[in-house]
Amino acid sequence: MPLLVPPVVVVEPDTPPRVITTDTDTRIPRYSWITPDGREIPLDAPSLGWFTPRGRAGLGAAPVELVSDPHPRGGVRVRHIQPQARPITWPLFMSANSHLELVAMYRMLASAFTSTRRLGPGTLRVMRPDGTAREIRAYYDGGFTGEPGWGFLHEQVVLSLFCEDPYWRSTQPVSLPYQQATGASYLNPYMTVSPSSVLGATTATNAGDVEAWPVWSITGPATAITATNNTTGRAFTLTATLTAGQTATITTETAQVRGPAGENWTGNLNWPGAVMWGLQPGSNDVTFAVTGATSATRVVLSYVPRYETA
Repeated sequence: MPLLVPPVVVVEPDTPPRVITTDTDTRIPRYSWITPDGREIPLDAPSLGWFTPRGRAGLGAAPVELVSDPHPRGGVRVRHIQPQARPITWPLFMSANSHLELVAMYRMLASAFTSTRRLGPGTLRVMRPDGTAREIRAYYDGGFTGEPGWGFLHEQVVLSLFCEDPYWRSTQPVSLPYQQATGASYLNPYMTVSPSSVLGATTATNAGDVEAWPVWSITGPATAITATNNTTGRAFTLTATLTAGQTATITTETAQVRGPAGENWTGNLNWPGAVMWGLQPGSNDVTFAVTGATSATRVVLSYVPRYETA
């Protein structure tokens, strides 16, 4: 009677997981890391030796913290909702034809992420199949902590990224230029600045999920500038003299004003009543008024839409 022997299964310990994506597959999202000095590194690049497996986390809605007070009738009442910094978990798998090649790959990718310690935040970008993209600024917070190439030919790390601003941003800024009315017909999106310091309400549409913080660029002549968001009722006035060709920049997110030579003009705002307002999601009726404007006066409102998710 023949002896039945079970088959022997040989398992290769360094066999990498199956690569599901390809560099040229246009049906799936693509991911990349932009280093603080501007180098863009794809994170799904099997032809280069690395790709992103499953296990990403932190790409959804921004984390929040609820501040509440006890209610005398039981339970609590929410007093404030504060968005928190966003943590992102990002796995990365590497494979090479030789151990030294793997070590070089590991070191290159580690340097691309850890450079945020010296150069400031990098950018994580998600690109969709329709060509749209969203990105978020992030610091490296851990992951490249093991021995380079411990798997000899294959390696997997799980990166931790830290995002000060928890919201994703569009890669396409929006600009709304204003120019002085001269009786000519201007095509959209051009709007007019009146020398009598009155500009009719203009609609600025924020396509994002959360507030967007505009930057104003004003080129003289001008002696005073008032920006009002009629939708929220907030406004600020900058009193300063700009001659023809001189430009001042107002940054609302950080309440900062820079004059033509880069001098600090933040004190020229109408404190304490000045409110450096943002654009609410959807339509915003904006009034922009310039005193002392001429046909040479130019104003540009620009902003980047922000989103809850990637």
